Parts: sequence; structure tokens; C-alpha cells
Amino acid sequence: MTLRKIGLHPIGTVRSERIEPVDDGWDAIPAHIDLDAEQFTPEALFGLDTFSHAEVIFVFDQVPDEKIERGARHPRGNKDWPLTGIFAQRGKNRPNRIGVTVCRVLKVEGLKLYLEGLDAIDGTPVLDIKPVMEGFLPRGDIREPEWSKALMAGYWK
Repeated sequence: MTLRKIGLHPIGTVRSERIEPVDDGWDAIPAHIDLDAEQFTPEALFGLDTFSHAEVIFVFDQVPDEKIERGARHPRGNKDWPLTGIFAQRGKNRPNRIGVTVCRVLKVEGLKLYLEGLDAIDGTPVLDIKPVMEGFLPRGDIREPEWSKALMAGYWK
């Protein structure tokens, strides 16, 4: 099977005090997204502040090619956790380097979207922003292994 390549263009950039991809404490870091003024006017964000949360899709652009994982690894390199395929975890070393996070919307000012809980570092290219709607949330119970709960214990705090 031959897959065709696609091209994506950033719509904006993350602005944050965090400049290194440390794994924990993301809620404590103020962050906002600056939309690209050459592509958008403030109208692009109209109404987003009426939602409590937004889903942000971004690129882990600082992950070098040699760090990309195409098989399995121990999450965060922790040998106490099981060998887990890259598509069964949310690490940054993904084949297409795409990150997705649900963030609390704090406010919108012009082309700036202020968020809480954006786990992307300063300068990260943003591909898309979508409002979180209850109808798109998971239906039914959510199941996850114990190691993933342990991994997330300090992620937001």
C-alpha cells in the first residue's frame, strides 16, 4: 500500500515560560497561543471563550529523527512499566510528532488564546484548535492500565 504524503501549515505558535519538555507540572505554567496574523483575524477565535475547554493539536517539532519510536518502549524509560507500543502511549517521540491536549480556556484577546494545561513548550507550532463539546467526549466507561495512571500522577500538578 502506498500512502500519499500530506502537508500541514501551522496556524499559530505556543508562548510559554517553559522552554524544555519536562514531563510534569504543566498546569502551573502559563501559556497562550498566538494565531498567525498573516492567516487570521481575531474573528477566527470568536466564540471560543464560551467553551470551557479547547483541544489543541500541535507538533513536537524539537524531537530529532533519531528519537522517533516506531515500535515499543517502556513509557518514560521506566523498566517497571511494561514494554508498550508507541500508539498505546502519548509520548512526544511519535512518528508524525503530533501532540493533542485538552486545555481549559481562560480568555481570548485578539489573536491570543490563553489556556491552562497546555503541555507544549514555547515556540511549538500549533496545527489546529477545536472546542471541546460533550457530544465528542468518550461514550461509556474509560479503561486504562495502572501504569498510565502512575505516569499521570504529577503531570498536571
